[in-house]
Amino acid sequence: MLDNAFEALKTFDWGTDLAALAPIEEAITATHGNAEASRDLEQRLIAALKTEISRDAQDYLCRKLATVGTAAAVPTLAGLVVNEKNSHMARFALERIPAPEAAQALREALPKVSGNLKIGVISSLGGRRDPAAVGPLSGLVNDAEPAIARAATIALGAIGTAESAAALHNALGGSITNKQAAIDSLLACAEALLAGNKLADALAIYKALAGDANGRLVRLAATRGILACSSRQA
Repeated sequence: MLDNAFEALKTFDWGTDLAALAPIEEAITATHGNAEASRDLEQRLIAALKTEISRDAQDYLCRKLATVGTAAAVPTLAGLVVNEKNSHMARFALERIPAPEAAQALREALPKVSGNLKIGVISSLGGRRDPAAVGPLSGLVNDAEPAIARAATIALGAIGTAESAAALHNALGGSITNKQAAIDSLLACAEALLAGNKLADALAIYKALAGDANGRLVRLAATRGILACSSRQA
């Protein structure tokens, strides 16, 4: 049955009856907790992704690798990230594979892509909350392309570390193209740090944003953050 499902992938598109692929879904469920069986299934999915199949079939396989993929799937997925037609679903998988190699692949793809593909990779790095991406993303917050600069700024906020907050502070001290996005991202960093009980780091951000130079809503959010930090310190 499983062999028939992989054979069906050769002619698969999203208009096809998904029942033909049900054995793959069942195998993913059945191999949960069985490392050897899961590894074998992953290898079959990777091998199928390397064959001449439709984009829909490739998308399907990326979705499955997002569930069962390990570091072994990363090289194949990394090769698809730089391909316009496959990039989105390859990133979908790499965002969800917990292996550090997946995050590294996204970082390595960053200088290889441009335009919407670069924005996508930036968003995936933010989605993974990859602390090692802070350096590369910091270099993009003033990118000549406003959409890329904004994506990098938002991703730094999603990462939410003291290092990403420092990068945003540095950007605000310069000629950042989107000040409001940077402020919003700083607040996101402060919330993440507060949630992680890193009170000193969170408090420093809130105090920096509580001044009269910022708008009323920003000051209000910062004041609430200061009070939250104080209540936890008490």
